[in-house]
Amino acid sequence: MPEEKPPRSAAETGKESPADESPVADGKIKPRLNASQKRRRNFAIVIVALVVIIGGVFLWRYLSSYESTDDAQADVHLYPVSARVSGYVVKVSVDDNQWVQKGTVLVEIDPTDYEVALAQAQANLASAEATAQSLNITVPITSVNSSSQLQSTASDIENTKAGVIAAQRQLTAAQAQVEQAEANDVKVQDDLHRYKLLVDKREVADQVYDQALAAARSSTAAVAAARANESAAQQFVEQARSRLVQADANHQYAETGPQQVSSSRARAQAAIADVEQKRALLQQAQLNLQYTKIVAPVTGEVNKTVVVGMNVQDGQQLLTVVPLDEVWVTANFKETQLKHMRVGQKAKIHVDSTGRTLNGHVDSIAGATGPLFSLLPPENATGNYVKIVQRVPVKIVLEPGENRDRQLRPGMNVVPDVYLQ
Repeated sequence: MPEEKPPRSAAETGKESPADESPVADGKIKPRLNASQKRRRNFAIVIVALVVIIGGVFLWRYLSSYESTDDAQADVHLYPVSARVSGYVVKVSVDDNQWVQKGTVLVEIDPTDYEVALAQAQANLASAEATAQSLNITVPITSVNSSSQLQSTASDIENTKAGVIAAQRQLTAAQAQVEQAEANDVKVQDDLHRYKLLVDKREVADQVYDQALAAARSSTAAVAAARANESAAQQFVEQARSRLVQADANHQYAETGPQQVSSSRARAQAAIADVEQKRALLQQAQLNLQYTKIVAPVTGEVNKTVVVGMNVQDGQQLLTVVPLDEVWVTANFKETQLKHMRVGQKAKIHVDSTGRTLNGHVDSIAGATGPLFSLLPPENATGNYVKIVQRVPVKIVLEPGENRDRQLRPGMNVVPDVYLQ
């Protein structure tokens, strides 16, 4: 039989209210709570609520203090190493994945052809310099010769003009002598004719006639001599005039002296330009000889595709150098995550491969979203448009010494957390 409870006093009965009656559930009466228990319960509820609220606030502040994405990879500039001259590969000094320093000789091309080209370029330069030196010496000589020749031809013209005048005077004198001789010859011939008549009449002696005959013959000879002198004087005049024409021609040629000097200077300048050209070809030959040794452009790890015996062409890629000390992180954040992101903010990079966390900071934010840099960027003006949250590349660089062991390699997946405060 169930145990009976003792009857309660009237005071206790008067203090209870209908609300204090315990409800019945499953045929059992639940125990009733007194005021102290209610207060403790309410206090506990308040404490729990405060803890939840404070924890939620702290959780919200923590989650809103950084932005994170798993769309991120390690990145670096790959340095392709190409041949700058063509030729036969005689030596490869590195292996795959070997660490090299900047300036290390990686590949050597047979230099024989380029050594011959260098020697030829040196000989051509020496010849051009000798020619230029000779022409530079000729310029002042030509200038002096032209000046003296101009003065000499001007003097020759004056002299030949004087010679022409003198020859003309001699011709005039010869002509006067001819006239005088002819006049004398006319008188002597007339006298001979008269003496001939007198001799025939026996009025004068034969001796007188003989004297007149001799005088006539002498007069005739004198006329012939005068005429010969006149002819010679005429030839002298012609020769003097010819010398004057030649002197004029020589003077006109001498007047071209400044043009000859200019031409000589132009040839000298052309020779100097030829020297510069040959010097440039020599420098190119020297560079080509240097290019037969291919060196590392940066410090890094080598990936090669060249072997000894290959015939390479200029511009052909032979190796790739990966500078692991310059690795950064490219994180593609959603556009909605960039509201409070700024350059210089600290970042934590969680590396998937090693599980390590590296320190870094935001270096820059791309000027456009990733799809715009693709080969076929989207064209939203055509077709059915569906709004998609875009991603913007953000460059995060590591703090100095974070990748000292070079375990972070380009292409590895990482998860960066950028702290906005």
